[in-house]
Amino acid sequence: MIRYALVCERGHDFESWFQDSAAYDKQVKRQLVTCPQCGSAKVEKAIMAPSLSTAAKKERTPIDAPAAVTEGPATPAPVAMISPQEQEFRTKLKELRDHLVKNADNVGAKFPEEARKMHYGEIEHRSIYGVASPEEAKELSEEGVEFHPLPPLPDERN
Repeated sequence: MIRYALVCERGHDFESWFQDSAAYDKQVKRQLVTCPQCGSAKVEKAIMAPSLSTAAKKERTPIDAPAAVTEGPATPAPVAMISPQEQEFRTKLKELRDHLVKNADNVGAKFPEEARKMHYGEIEHRSIYGVASPEEAKELSEEGVEFHPLPPLPDERN
């Protein structure tokens, strides 16, 4: 899944999720991607800043929370239209992730160490999950340690 920041011909900004860049191109060509504010199908990708993790998480307002009343024009919230197939895919991804997390031990940053111990028979095999840097994941793969990344979940607010 990939999220694009988009802008229509009238300058309205919004975001939407796509299966991949080819799906975006295909939907734009068929004029299926439209601005939620004005309905324009003349849409382009906007410049997007990378999403960076920070130690302090910012508090988010749920999408269904009532907006504060302010003077002047309202700022529209980003919206996305998704197909029933994409909704089913998201649901299955969430079920898979929930099942894996429920039925495995979270070993956190010790994941590479624990995976190696199991691979080399030093400890009994069990289902685990945790975190590994790209370098650690590459090293595990090169050693033949079998693992799979947990599927990332789309932003629940979209």
